[in-house]
Amino acid sequence: MPQTFCRLLALSLLLLAPLSHAAMDHAGHGASSDNQPSPCNDPEAPAALECALAPTAAFDSNGRLWVVWALGGHVYLSHSDDKGVSFGSPLPVNRLPERIAADGENRPKVIPGMDGQLYVSWTMRLPKPYSGDVRFAYSKDGGKNFSAPVTINDNRDITSHRFESMGVNERGELFLAWLDKRDQLAQSRSGKKYAGAALYYTVSTDGGASFRANRKLADHTCECCRTAMAFDRQGNPVIVWRHVFAENIRDHAITRLSGQEPGSVRRLSFDQWKIDACPHHGPAIDIAGDGRYHTVWFNNAPERHGLFYAFSEDHGDTFSEPFNFGRYDAGAAHPDVLALGDLVYLTWKEFDGKQTAALVMRSRDRGKSWSKPAVAAVTTGDSDHPFLISDGRAVYLSWHRRGLPYQAIPVSGAVR
Repeated sequence: MPQTFCRLLALSLLLLAPLSHAAMDHAGHGASSDNQPSPCNDPEAPAALECALAPTAAFDSNGRLWVVWALGGHVYLSHSDDKGVSFGSPLPVNRLPERIAADGENRPKVIPGMDGQLYVSWTMRLPKPYSGDVRFAYSKDGGKNFSAPVTINDNRDITSHRFESMGVNERGELFLAWLDKRDQLAQSRSGKKYAGAALYYTVSTDGGASFRANRKLADHTCECCRTAMAFDRQGNPVIVWRHVFAENIRDHAITRLSGQEPGSVRRLSFDQWKIDACPHHGPAIDIAGDGRYHTVWFNNAPERHGLFYAFSEDHGDTFSEPFNFGRYDAGAAHPDVLALGDLVYLTWKEFDGKQTAALVMRSRDRGKSWSKPAVAAVTTGDSDHPFLISDGRAVYLSWHRRGLPYQAIPVSGAVR
C-alpha cells in the first residue's frame, strides 16, 4: 500500500477523533499491564502467552479452548480444558521461524474443525513495508503435529496479501479471504491508479491439504482493516470488510458466496466517512441459527461517527437502521458481535484517561433492544482488541492484557 496512507492515518484520526481516542490507542501499546510481574523479559519463557500482543481464541465442539499467538518468529498453539484457567505447554505451529505480523487487525487465527482438525493462518512479513503473504498450516491430530506451512496467495509479488479471515462449514469446506494488492501493483506498473486493494479468496475441500486457485471477490477494498467471515444456514461464507467507495468514502461492504462461487457485493454502511487513509479498524459479523445477520463497525464521519450495530433478515440485501453504541468521547473502538440463539452480545473498548475498559451489552430479542453497557474488565497497560467467543452454551470475553495471564472472561450473566 502507498506509505502515504499509513503516514496519514495517525494525523487523520487525531484530527477527526476526540483526544481520548488517541489516548486509548496509546494505552493499548504501552510497556506493561497493571504493574504486575511479567515473564516477557524472561529468556526461559520465550513462548509465554502472557507476552503475546494479539492472541486469538476459539472453542472446539467439545468445549476445549484453543489459543494461538506469535512470538519470536513462531506461531504458538495451546489449549485449555477449564475455560482458560490453565493451559497446556505451548507448541510451535511453524517449525522454522518466520517474520510474523501480529497486531489487532492482522493476527494469527485458529479454527477448530471436525474430528480433531485444527486450522491456523497468519501473515508472514515480506521485505517491503506493508507487504506480506498469507500462510496456513493444519493438524489432523488435535494439534500434536502440523503440516508444513504453505502460502495461500498464488501471486508471489512482494506486495500486500494480508488481513485474512478464515472459516470452515459443516461440510468441511475451508475458506480463506484476504486483502490483496496484486491488482494495484499491476496497475501502477502501467502508470494507472487503483484505489485500495482487492478482496480475494480460496477454498479447500480436503481439510487444507490443497487449495483451489485464488479468485477475486471485489476491487477497491480498504488496505489495512480486518476482514470478517461467518457462515449462513446453508454453509455459505458471508464476508464483510471496509470498502473504498466513490470520492474515497470508506464505509463497509458485504458479500455472500453461493456455495464456492462469488456473489454480488452490496454496501453495508452509509456513514459517508471520507478519509485518505486506512483506519486500521475493521468490522465484525456473526450469523445466528435463525439466519439473521448481526454486524458491527466503527466510522468517524462528521455526522455519523462511533460504533454501530445493524442486523439483516434478507441475506444482507438490506439492514436495519444502525444502532449507535459506546461513548464516542471515551474513544469507543474495536467492536465485536456474537449471537447465541435469541441472545446477541456486543463488546468494545473505551479509555477514560486513566484506564482502558472492555464493555459488553446484551440483547434478548435478536438485536431489537439492548441492556445498559457493563464493564467486563479493565487495565492500565497494554490491551488487545476485545473479542467474543462461545462454547455453544456460554459466552466469554477474549481480551488479552499483555503481561497478565490470558483469560476467557464469562459475560453471559454479567449483563443485566
